[in-house]
Amino acid sequence: MQVSIACTDHNLKRGNGEHSKQNATSPNVVNQARAKFRTVAIIARSFGSFTPRHISLKESTGKHTGMKYRNLGKSGLRVSCLGLGTWVTFGGQISDEVAEQLMTMAYESGVNLFDTAEVYAGGRAEIILGSIIKKKCWRRSSLVITTKLYWGGKAETERGLSRKHIIEGLKGSLQRMQLEYVDVVFANRPDSNTPMEEIVRAMTYVINQGMAMYWGTSRWTAMEIMRRRRRDQARERGEGRGEGGWRDGGRERGGGREKARGREVGREGGGGRETRRIEGEAYSVARQFNLIPPVCEQAEYHLFQREKVEIQLPELYHKIGKCVGAMTWSPLACGIITGKYENGIPESSRASMKSYQWLKEKIVSEDGRKQQAKLKELNHITEKLGCTLPQLAVAWCLRNEGVSSVLLGTSNPEQLTENLGAIQVLPKMTSHIVSEIDHILANRPYTKKDYRS
Repeated sequence: MQVSIACTDHNLKRGNGEHSKQNATSPNVVNQARAKFRTVAIIARSFGSFTPRHISLKESTGKHTGMKYRNLGKSGLRVSCLGLGTWVTFGGQISDEVAEQLMTMAYESGVNLFDTAEVYAGGRAEIILGSIIKKKCWRRSSLVITTKLYWGGKAETERGLSRKHIIEGLKGSLQRMQLEYVDVVFANRPDSNTPMEEIVRAMTYVINQGMAMYWGTSRWTAMEIMRRRRRDQARERGEGRGEGGWRDGGRERGGGREKARGREVGREGGGGRETRRIEGEAYSVARQFNLIPPVCEQAEYHLFQREKVEIQLPELYHKIGKCVGAMTWSPLACGIITGKYENGIPESSRASMKSYQWLKEKIVSEDGRKQQAKLKELNHITEKLGCTLPQLAVAWCLRNEGVSSVLLGTSNPEQLTENLGAIQVLPKMTSHIVSEIDHILANRPYTKKDYRS
């Protein structure tokens, strides 16, 4: 109420500025208006319309579904805190009918975010996703569709992040999905063979052409988004982004790729100095040339993979003064956190598939056995909260305020229903519960500041 009155005061003074100069002996004008406003406010409050509330713009809850929505980084794009991914499942592990069933269940539960990539099932995942959207006649404006570019084909020019492949690759994705645009297009990994300026200019171009609304990075380290070159700092202090900031200034596939990606599961901070240097230039180049910077990073995040999302990205936010949203994937660590591998490898599981030999090796390794032992220790927490282990794991990811959305990868309706139930567990994730989990896992990452203190 005080805020409303203050704003009214300001508007009255601004609107009667000249009159006040001419008739300085009429100070009662503002007081009378304020009195009238108070009277109206008191009457309205009696009907419940003006009940004082502290409404957070960062998170809201769907009236009919209970789904929570958050801003994607500092953008105005509102995404459901749970999204549906299509890696492995669409066009591969599940039938088209099950894919439609899963998308329908997710959409009706309030999920508006659906993620895919040009490489998933050789493009089949995008085709299935687009066909379902068209068949269901969902309003395009109610959806947030994201795709990723890097592995587009076998030819040398059909992969990477060259301007040619970013533009042609995105056109191909849009054709397969039968869409006019995607909401976010991701660079699916860093490309050391392409200058950063070329990547950022190409992403700015596809946005200005209406092919995408935003762009982001996937599996880049924090320093790859941030600057590294000190010589840019002085220039940037003098230039900034300005009004022209939104104008363009000017090999693995299929199972092979899955194996490569699998080797990164559970590995902290993969990338090294060269990878950090590349991402450092992305944001620097965007600001230096008044181009569009990435708005989001897609990162692996789960109970056993924490450093990037909890340490590296927050440090980036502090340095650049801008929140780069985190859209996280694999909250159940490719099924490891579900508990189904506690007594071995079930025949119908992902780890039993030939292309997932790396996952099987990880599960049966010494580290894998230690992880399963820690998961058993979490059972008393799940019993206390009245939830399942997967629900606890997903809610644990969501409790991080830096996470805009968590992508779910499910192969059947039962799994999806269970994972969506994490929304009800989220309010129970108190600081005490989180501390209990940290104590059991004993893997909480620390910053240099933590060590000094």
